[in-house]
Amino acid sequence: MKTSGSKFYPMGRKNSEILFPLMWFINYLCHIINKLFPPGVYLQEDNMSLTVISSVYAICSDAAGVAGNIFAFVLFLSPISTFRRIIRNGSTEQFSGMPYIYALLNCLICLWYGIPIVSPGIILVATVNSIGAVFQMVYISIFIAYADKPMKLKMFGFLVSVFAVFASVVFISLKFFGSPARQLFVGYLSVASLISMFASPLLIINLVIKMRSVEYMPFSLSLATFLMSLAFFLYGILKQDPLIYVSFFFLF
Repeated sequence: MKTSGSKFYPMGRKNSEILFPLMWFINYLCHIINKLFPPGVYLQEDNMSLTVISSVYAICSDAAGVAGNIFAFVLFLSPISTFRRIIRNGSTEQFSGMPYIYALLNCLICLWYGIPIVSPGIILVATVNSIGAVFQMVYISIFIAYADKPMKLKMFGFLVSVFAVFASVVFISLKFFGSPARQLFVGYLSVASLISMFASPLLIINLVIKMRSVEYMPFSLSLATFLMSLAFFLYGILKQDPLIYVSFFFLF
């Protein structure tokens, strides 16, 4: 009994003789590739690459934050020569205490912004501003101690106002705002206070021009301000926090 070739070779005997070896070769080639390059290896390599990139990213952001803390510490130390002079002469002379009032308010508000309950993941903002608040309190205390009576009362009034404003900010942010809105509320206030703090040296520009001397506005202060602003600008970019990097972009 003869059987038709199309029964065993539906695509035709000639075509089947070509396609079957080709299909076998393709299957064998796929088997070899899977043995040499298992799919799981690529996933593991991708995960390792992402882990390495994430680690480098975290190290860079922390390094920028630490650098910002260091430069800020230098900035906080820069008025020491001024206060040595005040203590030595027993008078505040023509120095203004307002830059330290602005700086204290800024440090307190930015400290609150860096606390995890407000902004998780930027603790280095809280550390630098906690140190700054301590320095400003010391400077203000010395200034009040050596100022004349009218200036003492004026500075003390400003100091009380600073703590009243800060207490209000903390109360309102906790009482009336949830987590995302709280960060925005405190963040905008910290931007405003930061600009006020760095604008406060403009108060003594007239004195610098009048005295024709930079004694009242030392170069170390300007340099430390620039370096700190640059470091925290990078820190804000790496932390993807626009309220940080936008503020410091305009400052340096």
